[in-house]
Amino acid sequence: NSDGTPDTSGLVYRMLVVPLENFLNWMVNSFDWSYGLAIIVLTIIVRLIIMPLGINQSKKSLIQSEKMQSIKPQIDAAQAKVKQATTQEEQMEAQREMQAVYKENNVSMMGGMGCLPLLIQMPIFSALYFTARYTEGIRESSFYGIDLGSPSMVLVAIAGVAYLLQGYISTIGIPEEQKKTMRTMLIVSPAIIVFMSISAPAGVTLYWVVGGVFSCLQTFITNVMMKPRLKAQVA
Repeated sequence: NSDGTPDTSGLVYRMLVVPLENFLNWMVNSFDWSYGLAIIVLTIIVRLIIMPLGINQSKKSLIQSEKMQSIKPQIDAAQAKVKQATTQEEQMEAQREMQAVYKENNVSMMGGMGCLPLLIQMPIFSALYFTARYTEGIRESSFYGIDLGSPSMVLVAIAGVAYLLQGYISTIGIPEEQKKTMRTMLIVSPAIIVFMSISAPAGVTLYWVVGGVFSCLQTFITNVMMKPRLKAQVA
């Protein structure tokens, strides 16, 4: 809406935010929890449910990335032939050779990570965000002395560190040339989280903190535990 509040008639709000909000209030009323603890538990439950999807998404991306590294010499040779081609027939033949390399190694020319899993997760993350921001009672609640209705620099700092750590874990075992291309994103992602959290209520920042911890865990599982095994399988 024009005043910045969510449109309560929207599909995502009715189908996701309202049930999450009701569940949040149920935990507070049934277990005499603070809203801070309820936000943490709610975020953990939702992240655990969708974590297998995220890990599977990352696994496919890792496999495609490792395959691309292994066939790079063949692709470079085919691309060189395309550039050196003097006739259209030679160019087409070189392109067919490049396509054959992709096909023989079951590598997608469009990359290994489809957008569907990300699109599935986005409404859920949005619902969690708006639930933490607009649920009645959160603005008047506190968590370990932190006013959930006002910005908290302590939680902002923790969220920033969590996403910096997640970025560092994502670079473990990656070739140096790839790290160089990733460095900008490793800084941009935590910076965005910090920028959004500085003016946001602490209840929302608490959601980012828990999300950052889960991102670290998921990245550790895929990049540190799974990647060496996947690399050996691809080889």
